[in-house]
This record gives sequence, structure tokens and C-alpha cells, in this order.
Amino acid sequence: MNTWLQTPIQAQQIQAVGITVTDVDRISEFYTTALGFEIISDLTVEDKNFAELQEYPLSKIRIATLKLGDEQIRLMQYLDIKVKPIPADSQSNDLWFQHLAIVVSDMDRAYSHLQSFGIEFISTEPQTIPPENKEAAYIQAFKFRDPDRHPLELIWFPPDKGQEKWHQKSDRLFLGIDHTAIAINNTEESLQFYRDCLGMRVDGGSFNWGETQAKLDGLPDVKVGITALRPTQGGLGIELLNYIEPANGRPIPSDLKPYDIAYVQVELIIDDINKGSDRSYRIKDPTGHSLWLFSKQN
Repeated sequence: MNTWLQTPIQAQQIQAVGITVTDVDRISEFYTTALGFEIISDLTVEDKNFAELQEYPLSKIRIATLKLGDEQIRLMQYLDIKVKPIPADSQSNDLWFQHLAIVVSDMDRAYSHLQSFGIEFISTEPQTIPPENKEAAYIQAFKFRDPDRHPLELIWFPPDKGQEKWHQKSDRLFLGIDHTAIAINNTEESLQFYRDCLGMRVDGGSFNWGETQAKLDGLPDVKVGITALRPTQGGLGIELLNYIEPANGRPIPSDLKPYDIAYVQVELIIDDINKGSDRSYRIKDPTGHSLWLFSKQN
């Protein structure tokens, strides 16, 4: 952890989530046609300083920025570096697991629409959280993978759950991204990092178990503690997934590089810690998930 994180800072907003891909054209076509995203920029960079910050060899990188509702993702293709695919046997409790939760206005319609794209399922089918789980009761969710096997989730919130904006009238099927969920080692350790060091606020949570969660995660006998976090300005959040059963899976490989397909990076805008300068920092959370912090003048 960087020494300056010993002094608490304030996370203001998640700017985007960066995802490494094999082919920007192929993956952006999936996100735009299957999930309603819009391409807002597409550029190729070759910058020594950027390479040093990302800790990879100098390379041409094609970066497409896509938007859904108010939220953005970046698809990053390293054009002249050989990349490693996501392990074929990846599971929801492996610690490199990180998904985007895409909010839908109608789960049945969204699920039917997705089936025409030949997606790989994680869930058996859309699941509804049962009423005995009061914190998450009646939320509907479905997990699947994009063509590069990045995990994704469709989520529908009942009227008493979720951010207010997800309940505004809209004729769109895919509304935006509520959060990015990460598998973690230890909830308290992660809270010390995200809440106490980065200044994110706890925005709810639940303890999910039983057959419904097992069918959702594609795992047997699931028990998982979930903690939701958001920056001070709200919007896109981070959800901590602490699997009790089956116990947390394999760790993030120590040699995982930004150009490997399992690599995901959260871009987080923080308050100006250097007073008068715009700077950026790459760091990892206690589990090994990557963040890119942008310190901007107020």
C-alpha cells in the first residue's frame, strides 16, 4: 500500500471500470448490441509514462470507452503483447472474480434478449432472492460471461431496493451499472481499506445463502457475506463478496499483468491530496484487486 494511504483520503466518484480484452471490435459489438452500451471514444495510445504507470512493456493500446446510462467502462486491447486468457475453470469465489452489475427494467425481457447471443451462463437462470433474506428480498439477478469470459450480472431491484434512479420511468431495457462486485479474502480487512483509507461509505449489505444463491453463483452450498460501498458523490459502487462456503477460492495470481484478460481496474477520483496538482496512482486492495486513483484539484 502506498505510504500516503496512511492518511485517510476521500473517494469522490468511480470514473470508469477498465477491462482488458482480446479484441475491441468484437467485445464492443457485444456490449453495444447485447447490452445497450454506446461507444463514446475509441483511440490508440503509445505512451512511455502511461506504460510505466501500468507496469507493462511499452505497447500500443487501443482503448474504447463505452457508456450505459451514467456509467462508463473502458475496453483495453494491448495490440503487440501476448495476453493470457481467463482460466477456463474460473469460479465465482476465485479471488480474481469481478463482475459488473447491469441494471435492467425487466428481467424476463433482458434474459430473453441475451439468449439470442449464445452467452455462457454462470447462473442456471434468473434468480429471485427469497423473502426471508430481508436485506435483499425480491432482488432478481442473473450471472453470465461476455465473449472474453469476463463475468457480468443482470440485476433488477424491487421498489424498496436499490438507488432511486433505477426506479425512474424509462423505456430502456438496460439502464446502467449499479456496482462492480469483487471477491475478497476478509470483509473487515477490506473495509479498513475502502471505508477507512479511501473514505467510501457503507451503503447496505446482506448475507446470502441456500439454493437460490447456489444457482445464481454456479457453486454448491453457498454462504456469502455482501457489503455495498459507494463514494461520497454516489453513483457506481463497489460490492465486497466474502464467500464463507465454499471458502474463498484461489488467490489473484502474483504475475497477473494489466494486459492479461482477467485484469480489471477501477478508476477512482479522489480529493486533491497533493494540493494544487493533478496526479494518478496505481494501487491494489488487500485482496489484490487493482485501482487507479486520480487526484484532481477541487
